[in-house]
Amino acid sequence: MSRLRQYGRGSLLFDVRDEGPVDGESVVLLHGFPQSSAAYDKVVPALHGGGLRTLVPDQRGYSAGARPAARAAYRLEWLVADVLALLDAAGLERAHVVGHDWGGGVAWALASAHPDRVASLTALSTPHPRAMVRSMLNPAQLVRSSYMLAFQVPRLPEAALGERLEAALRDSGLPAPDAARYAALMDEPGALTAALNWYRALPLTRLDVGPVQVPTTFLWGNRDPYLSRSAAERTGDHVEERYRFVELPAGHWLPEREPDEVSAAILDLVGTG
Repeated sequence: MSRLRQYGRGSLLFDVRDEGPVDGESVVLLHGFPQSSAAYDKVVPALHGGGLRTLVPDQRGYSAGARPAARAAYRLEWLVADVLALLDAAGLERAHVVGHDWGGGVAWALASAHPDRVASLTALSTPHPRAMVRSMLNPAQLVRSSYMLAFQVPRLPEAALGERLEAALRDSGLPAPDAARYAALMDEPGALTAALNWYRALPLTRLDVGPVQVPTTFLWGNRDPYLSRSAAERTGDHVEERYRFVELPAGHWLPEREPDEVSAAILDLVGTG
């Protein structure tokens, strides 16, 4: 069986890291903003040791060959379709799905809309979208999410982030080597605008993320500066299958900062799915 290094969807070409036992159960791991597939570098070795195959794509806007210019191209329904195309390219009827940050949003939407393609869901940091929307009534979450509104403005966020992105990522708790790596990725032509377009496409999204009917684990760090307890604790209301909520004494960057806890939660869910 040949390894998948790239896959296409229409005119777009995505990079993907296909590693681990080829005959093991497959796990798709989705990164967030402004990460890359490297976000899971400390997680996948344990998954391979547990006999799992991992597929870790650089998502739309992060793969150089999949960087459309229009913000409408980053609607949630297109991001979900990208993951379905990955499953098809890998010859998989379904896979276990893991998502962090924006990757968590895609994972929730995928599991809700296509439960037949998702064996289990492990969401990292990101609450269910409906829980997130409801939590916006809480002033604490509204303040934490204010950056999302600022990102809607054209061009100014790119100028504001610019050279200070690496320092901002370090200040948010991301390890320095990861901050440098992600900032360098955002220096590629069009990359930062593409990454911000995930936020800018939110008002255009037509996909309503409903209840999830697959086994689900949600890991949330209680020191997360972006995602409040109110959204985290409401997430279980939107899962209709077996559900586990894991609260960690951690910040936002769980794959990079808490890889042992993340990999253990994935292995536990896959083993009992």
